[in-house]
Amino acid sequence: MGQGLSCRELEDTELFNAVQNGEIDTVEALAAEAPNLLTIKTVHGRLSALHVAAANGRLEVLSMLLDRFGNPDILNRHKQTPLMLAAIHGKFSCVERLIQAGANVLLFDTLHGRTCLHYAAYYGHSDCLQLILSAGNSTPVSQSWGFSRFVNVRDGSGATPLHLAARQKRTDCVHILLSSGALVCASTGGYSYPGSTPLHLAARGGSLDCVRELLARGADRLQRDSSGRIPYMVAVKHKHDACAALLNPLAPEPLTWPSPLKFISELTPDAKSLLEKALIEANKKREKAILTETPCAAQQLPYSGGVDEESEGGDAELCCICFEQVCTIEVQNCSHEMCAHCILALCCHSKPNSSSKIPVCPFCRSTITRLAVAKTKVDTKIELEPAPANPRTRISLNLGEGSSSFKSLSSLSSFGRLGRSSGKVVAECDHEMVKADIIFL
Repeated sequence: MGQGLSCRELEDTELFNAVQNGEIDTVEALAAEAPNLLTIKTVHGRLSALHVAAANGRLEVLSMLLDRFGNPDILNRHKQTPLMLAAIHGKFSCVERLIQAGANVLLFDTLHGRTCLHYAAYYGHSDCLQLILSAGNSTPVSQSWGFSRFVNVRDGSGATPLHLAARQKRTDCVHILLSSGALVCASTGGYSYPGSTPLHLAARGGSLDCVRELLARGADRLQRDSSGRIPYMVAVKHKHDACAALLNPLAPEPLTWPSPLKFISELTPDAKSLLEKALIEANKKREKAILTETPCAAQQLPYSGGVDEESEGGDAELCCICFEQVCTIEVQNCSHEMCAHCILALCCHSKPNSSSKIPVCPFCRSTITRLAVAKTKVDTKIELEPAPANPRTRISLNLGEGSSSFKSLSSLSSFGRLGRSSGKVVAECDHEMVKADIIFL
């Protein structure tokens, strides 16, 4: 009997070594001899061949096992599925194949009470995270749970995927989760310090990028955990000076992702990316003033680049509001074009819910409901260079709290004729009007 057990262990070792090394021929031969191949598990972790293939990224072996035996949701001793192990190890192709095979993204393990979404966020595998979120947005999951509930699902300690990503300093994952509707001010249960928000956890980890992302999405700097601490106090305790400077309640509030954009029914991914980049640039300039202990009273949108002499003579059109940036965003309702910074100036606030007014085009006053990347940006492919020391015409864009439209723009009658297709201004402005600052009230 002892010799028989020893032979079985040798066979099991051969199987799992072949799976781990991706030896597809050996695995197929063993599968032909053992119809119950998936029931064979390792001694310690109780891992099946499917678990081993998923964890090691052996796509061919994984596909063969799924085609022959099915059941992508076989469990190990901790009730973890092959999909969870693939997400833990960042095996994108295996995650994709398991989801295609019908793997359940809503299962929880018994180790931490986490789903595959938690593990992808915790270990910072943003590509796997995006794939799992796409699966969570599919009809079966959205009907049974709802996508918002799925994105904000809590583990056994009360932590959402956003909490885990913020604590582990996974900036890309934080960004993806926030863009997918993760609750930025949700409090934990027993994870870390009870009552912690993602901002508390980012401050604890000292991730300036995560803090920046969370603040840009409206995270509350004054929200307290169960011990009564605000994120600033957490950053100070752990000696993260840069984070503490941004989280200081006395520092100017950062600009947040515009709440009026929720009224925009169509925002293409490329347009959204341009707007998010412009928002980060705006906050970085404010951060620079905070970190260097210089006044930041103006709170201006940054001038991040100028147009070189070669591009000035080309087909590229400068934004006719700031005369600094190339037009990158098109208002599809009226076809007027502006730069991303000026679009943000229509909607951006120092507080996320300071206004719920629908933004309007400053040229024709029509409601903005659809935004896309301007065709001129795609066609000309202009490369922006650092701004010249003294730009020819510069109009500063001052953001006041609660600004939602260019109120003073309509009074500038000498701006000239506006082209319907591009919003370009014919140069009829007198010298003094060009120098005027447009202040958004």
